[in-house]
Amino acid sequence: MSIEQQGNAVDGLSWVKSSHSGPNGGDCVEVAVGAEAVYVRDSKTAGDGPVLRIGRDGWAAFVALAAGRAAA
Repeated sequence: MSIEQQGNAVDGLSWVKSSHSGPNGGDCVEVAVGAEAVYVRDSKTAGDGPVLRIGRDGWAAFVALAAGRAAA
C-alpha cells in the first residue's frame, strides 16, 4: 500500500464528509476521489491542513479490511 502526504493544495476535487462524523464538528473526515488516487483530510482543517493521497488499490484494500472488521 502506498500512502503519500500531500500539501494542502489539492484542487478540483469534490470532498465528501463521512456519515460517521459527529454533527457537532467532532471527529470529521472528508474523502475525495481522483483519477488515480483517493484523498483524505480532516474537515476541521480543510484547505489548511495536510491531505493524504492513497492509491486506489490501497484504498480498496483498506475499505475491504475495515468492512471485515466492522462485520466481526
